Amino acid sequence: MNLPFFPPDLFETDRDAMLALVHEVGTTPDQRFILGERTARLEAALAEMTGARHVIACGSGTGGLELSVRALGLGPGDEVIVPAFCCQPVASAVANVGAVPVFADIDPWTLVMDPVETEKLITPRTRALLPAHVFSIMADMPAFRDIAARHSLALVEDAAVAQGAVLGDHPAGRWGDLGVFSFFQVKAFGTPGEGGMVLTDDDELARACRMIRNHGQDGVTRFLHHRLGVNSRFDEVLAAFQLHRLPGFADRLERRARIADYYTARFAGLADRGVQAPPPGRDGRCYYVYSLLVDRRDEMRAWLTEKGIGSHVYYPVPLPEQQAFANFATPDRTWPNARRAGRTNLAIPIWPHLTDADVEYIADTVCAFVS
Repeated sequence: MNLPFFPPDLFETDRDAMLALVHEVGTTPDQRFILGERTARLEAALAEMTGARHVIACGSGTGGLELSVRALGLGPGDEVIVPAFCCQPVASAVANVGAVPVFADIDPWTLVMDPVETEKLITPRTRALLPAHVFSIMADMPAFRDIAARHSLALVEDAAVAQGAVLGDHPAGRWGDLGVFSFFQVKAFGTPGEGGMVLTDDDELARACRMIRNHGQDGVTRFLHHRLGVNSRFDEVLAAFQLHRLPGFADRLERRARIADYYTARFAGLADRGVQAPPPGRDGRCYYVYSLLVDRRDEMRAWLTEKGIGSHVYYPVPLPEQQAFANFATPDRTWPNARRAGRTNLAIPIWPHLTDADVEYIADTVCAFVS
């Protein structure tokens, strides 16, 4: 048995389509390889899917966060509250504009930023909240929206892992002033490269994001720069490829959801034996990664490897304890839930082309370890 955590054949069935699209884009008379009509069509398709007034394609999910904090005008002296347990761009995007990332601890089970802890950290310098969806579940966006409204703060939703997820009747990416998707290869709507999207209903924020992604130009007159910007432009080949794959996205997402449902049912009785599955249900769920919390994490990982099953450990060191963010970590604060998550999380395969037999084998192997 060989079931890698990062499968090498995610796009194998689309190989011929990709080759055809490379040729098509490369031989189009206008030779527009970035920010062309395919990018515009993909933006329009995702606007229709999510209900967002504006969708701005950019170079990556990280790029989307950077566009968002710059469009909000955040800078030196401003504080932005971010999760202590997460991928580092939630903090680096803030720090790179001179603002201060303030780290909030997470919920010990859902692993997303804790609203109660977040509100305790608000000061007169706080300008924005930046919660992130992590692994299998969306952050508590109704709570964060309420906190942001009561304190007159901007709300940026890092939905990099959550495209297609829905909480209540609101899609991921649509809860804040700005929302961000990522198309990194292994994401649910991943692509063989890099890419991302910013979603917003605010006309001025959208205009700012579009200019910032292209060196501060307005897309009408080249070499006329209205503001400081960056290069976070979207690739036309990847735009065409994502349009090709979009009709199958719902089915791929449903397959991931069914695998997660099966895992959660199989692992429901293991919590008192050192293996905690994510919360059950589908509301507010994203199926980018299925991550267990395992007391004997390293032993289980070795067991899975022996049985031919790949696994992955995320964020073993909380962000405020990383050297890169040492200047932003308050010495007298600790983040116990983030630390525990780093010590115990173990993600198992959930990619959509696993067979039912594969999924059953993975679940059997996890249960056999506990037994």
